[in-house]
Amino acid sequence: MLTRRHFLGASLATPFAYAAGSFVPAWAQNAPNLGTPTLPAVGFRRMKVGDVEVISLLDGVARRPLGEEFVKNAPLAEVRALLASQGLPTEYIDVPFNPFLVVAGNRRILMDTGLGEFGGPTTGKMLEQLRAAGFQPGDIDTVLITHYHGDHIGGLRNKAGEFVFAKAKVLVPAPEHAFWMDDAKMAAAPEGMKGAFNNVRRVFSQMPADMLVRFEPGTEVAPGIRSVAAFGHTPGHTLFDLKSANQNFVYVGDLTNVPALFARNPDWAVTFDMDAEAARKVRRETFQRIVAGNAMVGGFHFPFPAFGRMAVAGSGYAFEPLGGNA
Repeated sequence: MLTRRHFLGASLATPFAYAAGSFVPAWAQNAPNLGTPTLPAVGFRRMKVGDVEVISLLDGVARRPLGEEFVKNAPLAEVRALLASQGLPTEYIDVPFNPFLVVAGNRRILMDTGLGEFGGPTTGKMLEQLRAAGFQPGDIDTVLITHYHGDHIGGLRNKAGEFVFAKAKVLVPAPEHAFWMDDAKMAAAPEGMKGAFNNVRRVFSQMPADMLVRFEPGTEVAPGIRSVAAFGHTPGHTLFDLKSANQNFVYVGDLTNVPALFARNPDWAVTFDMDAEAARKVRRETFQRIVAGNAMVGGFHFPFPAFGRMAVAGSGYAFEPLGGNA
């Protein structure tokens, strides 16, 4: 259960900072003095998982300064040293946004939606990538949502208020929906967090009852896809585990933001996690299970094309990327 301590911690976290009068998360904007991230020429990749195809769709990349607040329980010098040891920049963090599309027979199942029209100029590319991969928004029959942060739900509705995936059922974790749609919790939240609550209401408050489907984490949400509770990042954060022909793909959502930091050090707490203690616990348990099962992973904030495997590395885990095919 989230306490006032969690609210206070979350209020300092940039996921909840929205520009006044808008639905643009501040952390989805580039810091102008740090340069602009370069997006790949081809922003989708295909991977086979048994009889199923999984396609990563790059919604974009945002560049944010790396400050003391990003890792809440480690000195900045230690964080920079770990990045430098992997040949990564130490003054900023590039945050990619990668929804995934599952193509299984005649099913088209989208996992998360990106920022849509509500991010910065180097984001909001997911629909472009979807079309480049050969699909239209009207082809999507199911949207699976991991949690209600703006970069995961922003693409469900455009600025005109229209539903982007008008023919799809939108499946959401019941505990996540209950938290963010609770008026009492919104009233009790710090001012800096109210933009996140308002954004959830923009997306879901007028969604038709036959479109919005709540599920309990742990249940099967589509043939061969089981939801997995991974609470901590948010109160109802949920992963999706796909099995086909004895192969396994796990979409880990925001289990780790920047795997070079939080997979390598699963006990480090990113500023975005609302309940850092619960998030650290589930991060370790999930990575251990993924390694034991030799599952392929896909991460929303993993470096594009965001497919790979996890391997034990010291006291943590290393993300070993797989390229996929355009």
